Amino acid sequence: MSATTPSRDIRVLVVEDDPVAADAHVLYVGRVPGFTAVGKAHTGAEARRALDRMAVDLLLLDLHLPDVHGLQLARSLRAAGYHADVIAVTSARDLTVVREGVSLGVVQYVLKPFTFATLRDRLVRYAEFHAAVGEASGQDEVDRALASLRAPGPAALPKGLSAPTLERVTRALRDCDQGLTATGVAEAVGISRITARRYLEHLVDAGRAGRSPQYGQVGRPELQYRWVKS
Repeated sequence: MSATTPSRDIRVLVVEDDPVAADAHVLYVGRVPGFTAVGKAHTGAEARRALDRMAVDLLLLDLHLPDVHGLQLARSLRAAGYHADVIAVTSARDLTVVREGVSLGVVQYVLKPFTFATLRDRLVRYAEFHAAVGEASGQDEVDRALASLRAPGPAALPKGLSAPTLERVTRALRDCDQGLTATGVAEAVGISRITARRYLEHLVDAGRAGRSPQYGQVGRPELQYRWVKS
């Protein structure tokens, strides 16, 4: 089985119900050489119509869509003869869902919130797997092709950030519908305001939070952060 550079870009359909997140994912895909975002859909029904109109190699598929669960959509697409692979995007940590997805063409999972670097790593690994063609010379070559889909370890956070603290900041922001300032997050999580700001800006960069000035106070307005719905 020889690995060769594809003669054309891998065509990606972004399926994400939140418009802000969908735009961010399209932007991320476009920044990875060898990949082209050919469209976006906000529901399962829109995804099916898009697949009827255009050739797609890979779905970047949010599992929590307003009209259907992502795995149900993947199952129905397989039954209907669509053969696009799937990278599932989800905030769920249920390993039962992960196992179920394997039989439905899900080749990777990306947990929200994620950075461009995380998605780029998954796409690059998928490209290596996608480029493997021909007949394998033996077991080792088959193993190498499958191993290209597996990351060597968790994606690194920016220097100075930790996964447990990011999880606490994420939870605080998600639990507050009105949004929080860096000061509010600092008080809720038990960290400094400057540290809270770094985690919040990381979530903004990852497309999982939005920010806007909070007016009505004396002096310079403080930024208000809100969770982008998963």
